[in-house]
Amino acid sequence: MSDARTDTPTGMGASTDEDPWAPRKQRAADWFRTLRDDLCARLEALEPEGQTFAREKWQRGDGSADLGGGEMSMLRGKVFEKAGVHISTVYGELSEQFRGQVAGAEEDPRFWAAGISVIAHPANPHAPTAHMNTRMVVTTKNWFGGGGDLTPMLAAARTPVHDDTRDFHAAFKSACDTHNAEYYPRFKAECDDYFFLPHRKETRGTGGIFFDHLDTGDWEADFAFTQDVGRAFVDIYPEITARRLAEPFTEGDRQNQMRQRGRYVEFNLLYDRGTMFGLKTGGNVDSILSSMPPSVIWP
Repeated sequence: MSDARTDTPTGMGASTDEDPWAPRKQRAADWFRTLRDDLCARLEALEPEGQTFAREKWQRGDGSADLGGGEMSMLRGKVFEKAGVHISTVYGELSEQFRGQVAGAEEDPRFWAAGISVIAHPANPHAPTAHMNTRMVVTTKNWFGGGGDLTPMLAAARTPVHDDTRDFHAAFKSACDTHNAEYYPRFKAECDDYFFLPHRKETRGTGGIFFDHLDTGDWEADFAFTQDVGRAFVDIYPEITARRLAEPFTEGDRQNQMRQRGRYVEFNLLYDRGTMFGLKTGGNVDSILSSMPPSVIWP
């Protein structure tokens, strides 16, 4: 297989023998599915009454053309009031209004994108909400993106020295350092900048890492890093959740949790690029908006 710099990616349609990127696309899509299965199993193992994820496939468009699709996985249990682990592989042409906002689509509107998107809202206010996504996008350019971030619900936990935040960051730092010592400080800063609510003048949570348009010229290395980011989340987030499940909480804690969830809603609806990309490319609305918390209040 020739190097990513010498092949011109194509985003049109499903993988074909004429597409030199077909094997890489397939490997990425297969990985996101494997990661989905691993994470779902880890989260289900925390449910005391054996609740499992309900899965539902969806197709992009009206079904008259093959534009790809995905599969939702939703869990509503005792531990997780709501959790979603979704995968998708979509392709086609970007709308004229949106193509100027996607790298490489100005010259050619065809695109291909695959990824995994995760949101988990535990019932216990002591257990933090968490988000993770990783993706591969191909237009006339190609790149990986994604990351993970933590949103503690209670003020006492929204500090960089709290055990949950410290361990969450340590897991991602380890994944980054395996590949490039500059990744963690760079992607941590990008996460802090990205997950910020300007109208509130506050961050959404205690951060993590965020990267986009990662294309070093070594596709294998970039793919390996993206895989390690997913593995880091699968390893650390269930562990963090498990140690908070037995902690008692008050009605005041619950009210604080729902107010903090309101901040989560504000960010996702006002600023989140993933939400906008999904809606602008004809994604599944239920899947895109499944990140919304099940219960929330505003002061």
